[in-house]
Amino acid sequence: MEPIREPNPSEHPDGEVRPNDPTTEDPTAEELAAEELARIAAEAEVWEGPVRDDPVPPGERKRRMSALVARLGGNRPDTDIARPDSARPGGTGLATRLGGGLLRGGRRLGMGARSGAGVLADRLLDAAPRIPVRDLATLRAQHPGARTPDELADLIVSGAVKASAAVGASTGAVAMLPVPPALAVEMGAELLAIAAIELKLIAELYTIYGQAPTGSVRQRSQSYLAAWSEGRGLDLTRPGTLVVLSKGAGLRRQVSKRLTRAGLRKLPTLTPLLVGAVIGARINRADTFRLALAVRRDLQERRPTDPDYWDRSGDRPSDRPGD
Repeated sequence: MEPIREPNPSEHPDGEVRPNDPTTEDPTAEELAAEELARIAAEAEVWEGPVRDDPVPPGERKRRMSALVARLGGNRPDTDIARPDSARPGGTGLATRLGGGLLRGGRRLGMGARSGAGVLADRLLDAAPRIPVRDLATLRAQHPGARTPDELADLIVSGAVKASAAVGASTGAVAMLPVPPALAVEMGAELLAIAAIELKLIAELYTIYGQAPTGSVRQRSQSYLAAWSEGRGLDLTRPGTLVVLSKGAGLRRQVSKRLTRAGLRKLPTLTPLLVGAVIGARINRADTFRLALAVRRDLQERRPTDPDYWDRSGDRPSDRPGD
């Protein structure tokens, strides 16, 4: 297995590298959260194939999730994650919006989840273009034993499912902070981490089955987000599809709805001690596998855009993450 490629912080979502951009010198909490999500998605690669032991040290994975929690709360990595800025009196961030619903329960819980999902949707939209997507040549070079698209897809799905379960286990085990808003941010971090892993999975499945859309990095990431929010393999090769899917407000609503449904389903992971870890791992594993099955079924029913794409993929793997 080749080393995981770290996302390039100087590469903007439109794919253009601007090394002298001042925004890269002092990134905001939102930008740091996007970079952390890209790293978490990239880590899914180490789970592909027959993995017996955890390839990511549990302490490192918890550190990544803790950093993501801090950044979602509006803090820098070295600040107190148990009390994010947005959880303080008068805060208006993710913790206040989602945590308020958790405090009240019932119908109010649903209202808080929907409000918090809008914040999460923005973070996911920011992170999507940064998630590294391997081209087919790279995928085949990393898995030379895969002789067909289905065999290669099996390995990619296996890695994503295991990575999702690992995130659920690590988040559920540490979701024991006494402040409900902080719990809300932890759940939001888990939702975004799983979404990032699943987004990378979907993008690479489209590549494996020869149906990757054209367009800029941002356009392609938005099309994959639309497929993720719908839970199926949309036909992204039709003329005009990318234009329709790139409508910001509509896509944001779709992503928010998907995150709301996922959030309400994952509430049992907030139970104390290791019970939450077990439930979280089980739910994430099942959900990611179900999504993969649906997307693969749709992709398998359509012809690839280039009938010879599989044979042509023997070229040298691309060195550019995100393409």
